[in-house]
Amino acid sequence: MHRYYIFHKPYQVLSQFSAEGDKRTLADYFQGLPKNIYPVGRLDYDSEGLLLLTDDKLLTHQLLNPAHVHPRTYWVQVEGTPTAQAIQQLEHGVLISIDGKAYRTQKATAEILTVTPKVAERDPPIRFRKNIPTSWIALTLTEGKNRQVRRMTAAAGFPTLRLIRYAIGGLTLDVLAPGEYKLMDEQIKELLFGK
Repeated sequence: MHRYYIFHKPYQVLSQFSAEGDKRTLADYFQGLPKNIYPVGRLDYDSEGLLLLTDDKLLTHQLLNPAHVHPRTYWVQVEGTPTAQAIQQLEHGVLISIDGKAYRTQKATAEILTVTPKVAERDPPIRFRKNIPTSWIALTLTEGKNRQVRRMTAAAGFPTLRLIRYAIGGLTLDVLAPGEYKLMDEQIKELLFGK
């Protein structure tokens, strides 16, 4: 019987159990887990949101293999107010640098969120500038290059201030506060892949 956990990774937490200096890790939130449970993929130290942990190697392979396309939705707080042109750029693909090489991102879905998402205050909070507004966008990707969302919004002219992975497929963060986790059952696959 496989185990599946969803976790709301807080800001400045590493997506790993092993210690690295004095940085917080998954070990600060999960005690007594079997050793064969690992996070599927990563969220950067300075990103927040939905992280899946499991001992199901087949599911891990499906989620990490680019051949098994599945959407991931991010709520992104950006500096400034994105233009319709910037949103179009994000949707049609922008040129970013991956390992020193130019890469055009695949088609994505992007929209400006007219209502600020209900998210917990970040600790520490983002920097506040009185003269520069911030906006939230929802960005849905089917690929996952290193720091891709941040590189994409910067390429479109609107740097990322805060990044939260809200959903993987149909699985969302809705029930979890930062630092909380929930044990799921096999039905998680239906949420992830819609099968």
